[in-house]
Amino acid sequence: MEMERYLGESTSSPANATNTSSEAASQVEALTERLAIVALLSLLTLLTAVVNGAVIAAICTTRKLHLPANYLICSLAVTDFLVSVLVMPISILYITTEEWLLGTYVCEAWLSVDVTCCTCSILHLCVIALDRYWAITKAIEYARKRTARRAGVMVAIVWVISIFISIPPLFWRQRGDANGPQQCIIEHDHVGYTIFSTFGAFYIPMTLILILYSRIYSAAKTLYQKRGSSRHLSSRSTDSQTSFNHCRVKHAFCVSDVSTSDHTMEFERNNVTIVRMPTFDTETPELDERNQICTSRERKAARILGLILGAFILCWLPFFLKELLVGLKVLMTPSPQVSDALTWLGYINSLVNPLLYTSFNEDFKQAFKRLIRRKEHT
Repeated sequence: MEMERYLGESTSSPANATNTSSEAASQVEALTERLAIVALLSLLTLLTAVVNGAVIAAICTTRKLHLPANYLICSLAVTDFLVSVLVMPISILYITTEEWLLGTYVCEAWLSVDVTCCTCSILHLCVIALDRYWAITKAIEYARKRTARRAGVMVAIVWVISIFISIPPLFWRQRGDANGPQQCIIEHDHVGYTIFSTFGAFYIPMTLILILYSRIYSAAKTLYQKRGSSRHLSSRSTDSQTSFNHCRVKHAFCVSDVSTSDHTMEFERNNVTIVRMPTFDTETPELDERNQICTSRERKAARILGLILGAFILCWLPFFLKELLVGLKVLMTPSPQVSDALTWLGYINSLVNPLLYTSFNEDFKQAFKRLIRRKEHT
């Protein structure tokens, strides 16, 4: 009997050792994967804070950027900066621990700030698109109304709408037990609120942004075509003042009417060159060259608008599709990993926004260079 027990123990020992080593290896692999995810998310959070902070600093310290259109971009940067400071770090902690450790009240505050700031960021994109649409379609009329006070009112309306969308869950969200909730997630137990919040925070703004930017592009394309024909006419005129008045009446764009730091308004500024064209009797080769330039600028405008719209839709559409379908009980609640991935895809939009809205603009580039030089000197 002793011999049999000894033989049994000796044969089971290798199996136990193998199981223990495989479990240890899986734990190490899981820990390594989690650390890699945390490092990546932390890097994204840091970049979001730094880039948006740079935009805010550039606008505040550069007098040339003190324009109503840039005040909207600055407000967008402030909102995205708040996302990087108040929302993303807590999300990293939650993903790391895989359970909520901060209590009920912090959970409610975090979810409310998350919804408010992300909604506000999306609505800022809508307001910026509306501002640019008015600037190109009603240039002279809107130039008188495009003031810092008007920009402040638009920002205030955006924040009020965002807070109004985020408040309702506070009245019915469950408090959990005395030890606090084990999870801190957006609940889908009110279908009416799910529809209200998703449409108010994303679907309606997305539809409006698509309509506005499509009309902006159409207006830009029309202006390019009109500018070519107007240059041809003005080249045969000896009165530059007449050409200038023709520019103001027919195209409704002048230097003082547009923001010189708004990259999507480049096609407006280019119309001023009509008055500077010399007179020629025949200029077919030059017209061909100008048509090529106009076509090139049309493509550039299309690329910029495509990047803005593509980044916005790519970042937020998957998340809001998931929210709507889960709220309507069409789709089962996805795994925490999938939910976190979709949520962070939306957060990345706060990093992309300042890059898209400033990197194509020469005034912002110069302001960033000055900030870097100032930092090196200090």
